[in-house]
Amino acid sequence: MPDVWHALSVKQPWAALLVGGRKTIEVRTWGVSRRGRVLIHAAKIPDARPEGWAHLDSPELKALAGTRGGILGVAHFASCVRYDTPAAFAADGERHFNAPDWFRPPRLFGFVFENARPVRFEPWPGNTFFFAVPGYTLPEEPIAAPEAPASPVIWVEPPEGFRKGFPAP
Repeated sequence: MPDVWHALSVKQPWAALLVGGRKTIEVRTWGVSRRGRVLIHAAKIPDARPEGWAHLDSPELKALAGTRGGILGVAHFASCVRYDTPAAFAADGERHFNAPDWFRPPRLFGFVFENARPVRFEPWPGNTFFFAVPGYTLPEEPIAAPEAPASPVIWVEPPEGFRKGFPAP
């Protein structure tokens, strides 16, 4: 178990879809080199776009999507994929659930998650980028990292003014 957990805040319904294993890639405009177990945090403000809500096809996912403003799951952050073209972005559409026209040049990044699962919801303030969750104890036994090695690391310089709250391994 890590000394200090780190979390990624994701708007609902995307957080529920990620924790429920339906969505396996979270798209961002920035990349990171960190890998390993990460807490999934449900942001306080949901995404109003109807596309995500249409994927909630079970009572469990709908209940998970109703939680906001706290930790709701844990997953293994396996890799960071770089999308340099709309075609590359569209090719993973079934994994990130974003329409092809959502791509914005010069690039986007896909955070690939594996072995996601829900945990007992715990209210917690969120943050932009990855953020430390000091003092957090996983309520259940954490998931094991996958047997296969992670993909090669892609280092991307953070944007100017980036808070370094998520140190490299």
